[in-house]
Amino acid sequence: MPDFTQEFTSIPYGPLGIIPLPGCEELAEKIDKYIVRWRAQKQSEHKNSIAFAGYERESYIIDTNFPRFGTGEGKGTINQTVRGYDIYIVADMFNYGITYNIYGKEVPMSPDEHYANLKRAISAVGGKARRITVIMPMLYEGRQHKRSSRESLDCAIALQELCNMMGVDNIITFDAHDPRVQNAIPLKGFENVQPAYQMIKALVNHVDNLHFDSDHMMVISPDEGGMGRCIYYATVLGVELGMFYKRRDYTRIVNGRNPILQHEFLGSNVQGKDVLIVDDMISSGESMFEVAKKLKELGAARIFIFTAFGLFCNGLADFDKHYANGVFDKVFTTNLVYRTPELLSREWYCEVDMSKYISYIIDTLNHDMSVSGLLNPADRINNLLRKKGYKE
Repeated sequence: MPDFTQEFTSIPYGPLGIIPLPGCEELAEKIDKYIVRWRAQKQSEHKNSIAFAGYERESYIIDTNFPRFGTGEGKGTINQTVRGYDIYIVADMFNYGITYNIYGKEVPMSPDEHYANLKRAISAVGGKARRITVIMPMLYEGRQHKRSSRESLDCAIALQELCNMMGVDNIITFDAHDPRVQNAIPLKGFENVQPAYQMIKALVNHVDNLHFDSDHMMVISPDEGGMGRCIYYATVLGVELGMFYKRRDYTRIVNGRNPILQHEFLGSNVQGKDVLIVDDMISSGESMFEVAKKLKELGAARIFIFTAFGLFCNGLADFDKHYANGVFDKVFTTNLVYRTPELLSREWYCEVDMSKYISYIIDTLNHDMSVSGLLNPADRINNLLRKKGYKE
């Protein structure tokens, strides 16, 4: 049975086209297979009408390529017509597994270079598409969303450039570091999607002996900025909520940020409880280790880490060490950003597949229908827990 069903009552906005940027081919292929299968199975008397021209195809992926010159310069090319299409560009701004040659040296692509490819794809469309939606799971420069002193506002500038100058109609992102950045484009569509249902589904499928009640489980935010998403998890699951407060040294800056002096816990007793630490990303992992150690000292049982984006900027060695020492039990991250083969092989790692969810969003938007039911998965979470026997 599908996780989400909706009867479409409108014709497609335009023929569907999916453009995967370099590094997103695997995710786009999974999305494409879902939509191809669903549309082949749909029974409609209007399928053969002119309004549904191109509706049922063998693939919705647009043939593109992004070659590089020896100087490192690049270009984007679309090898088929996209006139009148409803285009969805899938972009992973943080895929360092993609490399290119510059003056004979092989270098990984940075977020800035992925962003340049996104603009190349939009430029290659040349204004011929009926609508362009950018699916950017981890928002480009999302952590540079506010100004503390004389600083650039990179995220806001990028959003305005895409929407106001390049003609993008909608931005779809996941678990934005601060969703208020959408204020930079108040007249354009901006959807901040939470992967809560998929995270909880992965948890119940990979972990045994779970109890979703206040006596056995607790949701913890590693900092005050992430309380919003944790409140949602705690409310839907019906469990207790706690948080850590980061006490920082504001007299100095190390690696672009004020170093953390200590994590202070605010919450009820965690003794003997399973704990879900929920955050938007794992960068180096240092904060997660500190929080998990504190929780273990307070008597927590199993510790499961939920983050939409696992970047693992400092490698996996520290995670291996802390897992071996019993600091945490599992790490759940989505497949929305690049995962190394080494990460996928780790015993402590569980991948959360988001391709089906994105397929639902694309298929629904292509019919120009509301995605509200997709963005609030509370009913689906409760149905899942009842189906698995965790709730009556």
